Amino acid sequence: MSWDFDVPIPREGTDCIKYDLREETFGRRNVIPMWVADMDFRTPGFIVDKLRERLSHEIYGYSFRPTEYYSSIIKWLRIRHNWQVEREWICFSPGIVPALNLCTLAFTRPGDSIIVQPPVYFPFFSAVEAHGRNLVYNRLAEKNGRWLMDFDSLASSIDGNTKMIIISNPHNPVGRVWSREEIEQLADICLKNNILILSDEIHCDLILPGFHHTPLAGISEKIADITVTCLAPSKTFNLAGLSTSSLIISNPVLRKYFTKKIESLHIGNGNIFGTIASIAAYSEGHEWLDALMNYLDQNADYVIRCCRELIPEIIPVPPEATYMIWLDCRKFGMTGKELQDFFVSKAGVGMNEGSSFGPGGEGFMRMNLATTHQTVIRAMEQIEKAVAEIR
Repeated sequence: MSWDFDVPIPREGTDCIKYDLREETFGRRNVIPMWVADMDFRTPGFIVDKLRERLSHEIYGYSFRPTEYYSSIIKWLRIRHNWQVEREWICFSPGIVPALNLCTLAFTRPGDSIIVQPPVYFPFFSAVEAHGRNLVYNRLAEKNGRWLMDFDSLASSIDGNTKMIIISNPHNPVGRVWSREEIEQLADICLKNNILILSDEIHCDLILPGFHHTPLAGISEKIADITVTCLAPSKTFNLAGLSTSSLIISNPVLRKYFTKKIESLHIGNGNIFGTIASIAAYSEGHEWLDALMNYLDQNADYVIRCCRELIPEIIPVPPEATYMIWLDCRKFGMTGKELQDFFVSKAGVGMNEGSSFGPGGEGFMRMNLATTHQTVIRAMEQIEKAVAEIR
């Protein structure tokens, strides 16, 4: 079966953050929106069909997650990532960002220290600081255009108050797929210091050709015992608005703490359509996802070639995963605000400015490539023209 990702889907007027909040976000409406991390592609038909089938029943009362919800996740993880999980390990969350906050509340106390690895997805920061925990930076190291974990810095940043580290695996925004050796080294440090690992693996299915994702908790039972893994079909299948995510927690004590927290807040029921969509995605989504990743790989290749051949002032970091690309714009010598103003006002392209991802993000921009080839081409043409005018 083939899927056409070149068909533009109008999103204006759907209360869409990415499109309908452009003027509020960038100060003008006529920008190509390449910021919010959702896709411009139609949600796969096999998911939409299941939603329509359930919608036709016309009663949307209280519901529970059936056996198929769990079995589809288990089968997907086994086939896609060679990771065998058990039914009782799977816990529900109404989204990954809520899960980060719930885990902070469930597993740490005010005054505890939690480590993050910037530049990284910015809700990591608020998940720590909003609840009175101490935010500790273990900055990624940049070497020859490649981003690496700084293990010496990590070890030296740990003290008696350090209780947890939140990692992005694969990493958003730098696009790294951490190797087995890298995450084993990270886990070894955490095991020696009794530190819990909260692994955000929401992008684990969005692996570009030539790379392989290693679930951290899938390496060994010992590592799984200190790891809480966050997963969702939302990025992979463009379902973010259905607020349905899962946590894999094999440690029964940690699972009890998490379950107690989510039950105390009465947010564990989820919604009918999120459940239906998740089952359909994980049951039928393999061929569609393979086609998607090939399409995204072509978009990434185009941006990389365009920068190297026509806009050498921008140095793209070749992504290994996700549908974003991390653009090194430091040659412009602009502040973050100046960069954002330049791309919005001169190029007409709205992206995420790098400093919002924390220390190490200054001088970078994050571009969302999950859109049609034609849109990517138009954006790069506008950027090329804008850059030519300031040379």
